[in-house]
Amino acid sequence: MLILGSLPGRESLARGEYYANRANRFWWIMGELAGAFPDLPYAARLDRLRESRIALWDVCASAERAGSLDANIQNPEPNDFAGFLSRHPGVRLIGFNGAYAATLFQRSVTIPASIRTDRLPSTSPAHAGMRPEVKLALWRAALGEFLASTHAGPNAPVQDFEG
Repeated sequence: MLILGSLPGRESLARGEYYANRANRFWWIMGELAGAFPDLPYAARLDRLRESRIALWDVCASAERAGSLDANIQNPEPNDFAGFLSRHPGVRLIGFNGAYAATLFQRSVTIPASIRTDRLPSTSPAHAGMRPEVKLALWRAALGEFLASTHAGPNAPVQDFEG
């Protein structure tokens, strides 16, 4: 599975970590779904995602943006998804962390029909109109079957993804 955000925010860029803003619910959701709890060191959270066969990346390879809001993204350039998917043919599901990531992706990227996509509610604190428990339930509904199929045990092969 590949989870795509639009573009890292200021705090994530400064710290070199996905979803570094403590108000973002991403790591809380990943803790509940994949054991990548926010109180773990960042490297351990990434290990938990790898064990669950989840990769993180962004729709945008580059863009201009004042601040961290997706609505401020200008001149987005997409990442090389054709290359990524050719190097990682096992990707079966792409989950978009928010509507804007899905919209950017669908405007500029074509993927094989065999890959399912799901637009998930944004984990951003800017998307505060939805309670965290509702976000978790929607993420769980979308990813539950995938996550259940990936927990094959400690000897299951794990593919490393660049990010």
